Amino acid sequence: MLKANNSLLRKNSMSQIRVTNLGKAYKRYPSRGARLLEWFVPGGRPRHQAHWVMRGVSFNVAPGEAVGIIGNNGAGKSTLLKIITGTTQASEGSVEVTGRIAALLELGMGFHPDFTGRQNVFMAGQLLGHSVATLQQHFAEIEAFAEIGDYIDQPVRTYSSGMQVRLAFSVATAIRPDILIVDEALSVGDAYFQHKSFARIRQFRDQGTTLLFVSHSPGAVKTLCNRAILLDQGIMARDGAPDEVLDYYNAVIARLESEQQIRELEAGSGKNSIRSGNQAAVIEAVEMLSGDQSSRAVQVGDPVRFQVDIAVNEDLDELTVGLLIRDRLGNDVFGTNTWHLGTSRQQLRVNEHCRVEFQTPALNLGVGNYSVSFALHSGDAHVANNYDWWNRALVFQVVPGSGCRAIGAAYLPILSHWSGI
Repeated sequence: MLKANNSLLRKNSMSQIRVTNLGKAYKRYPSRGARLLEWFVPGGRPRHQAHWVMRGVSFNVAPGEAVGIIGNNGAGKSTLLKIITGTTQASEGSVEVTGRIAALLELGMGFHPDFTGRQNVFMAGQLLGHSVATLQQHFAEIEAFAEIGDYIDQPVRTYSSGMQVRLAFSVATAIRPDILIVDEALSVGDAYFQHKSFARIRQFRDQGTTLLFVSHSPGAVKTLCNRAILLDQGIMARDGAPDEVLDYYNAVIARLESEQQIRELEAGSGKNSIRSGNQAAVIEAVEMLSGDQSSRAVQVGDPVRFQVDIAVNEDLDELTVGLLIRDRLGNDVFGTNTWHLGTSRQQLRVNEHCRVEFQTPALNLGVGNYSVSFALHSGDAHVANNYDWWNRALVFQVVPGSGCRAIGAAYLPILSHWSGI
């Protein structure tokens, strides 16, 4: 048994994807003439400037690991995936990949618009390295998963974007790959097919497929991935647990709207807590109360209050205070703010201090651990005029109450009864 365990450890310690000091630059010419001169006078001085879209990116992905790649548009996410799959050449650095890759990078990539869906299945499948015999063996499954009906024998140019996604994903995942790379293409499909696709991705992940997944959906990254990498302006800004990286990404998004600081604090939960904002108003203290007592453990359905003490450092036309409750995996459970509740404050003055209290008569959350984040901003969202955003400001536990046992993040009052039919 010890020998088998050591073998498993050695296997898991191997990198299936190794990215080392990766960089990509494009040439920028001041004019067409400069481009022509550089072409026809190869020994002359360079007449272009290197525009680096990505540089110094290094990371390893172990077999069976699910990694989410996140970042703003233009951060280098798609470029990174194209280099890993070999469709784009790096300007510097190296990529080592072990195993067969299936990639869904661009809508209908590898499809010819004038050929039928059936013909494109065999064309795209062979580009993925499958033989004609293998594709014939799996064609019925591909057709059934895509669910496009008689359109399988119609030209792809007659397809909607969602139908192209269905067929492209079905071909890419017809045979479980060693590595599955998915860009934002799935966001084009309808909700039903997204659920179906994510279920297949989870199945592959559980069977040992390595996953690289680009998405702007925090929920999808948290659900599918056990690790996240944040690219910011072409460099790797963060690598860690999805909830922590997404919290930092949230701060980066707000920072782009105005000049702000991003600060990291050691939270009581033992994890880093991210704070960001321009400090026009700051959160001085937060508290969770059960009755009149401070509490970090409450029973299912107990009434609770969340208090936020605020100091105003500049004259403000408006101040919104928000809270967000997340489960232990970092998934959003419930969030609201004073703007949505119709209680935001107007015309606050410098050096003013105030307190906001959120009350709920019954905290109907399931048994488990939760965190609360708070935000000060204007309008309905903190990405504009972010004054102070404090993630994981406090952590609390929900323990069983006197009601029936249940599972999940929500606790719904429920009854059951029998009747004859």
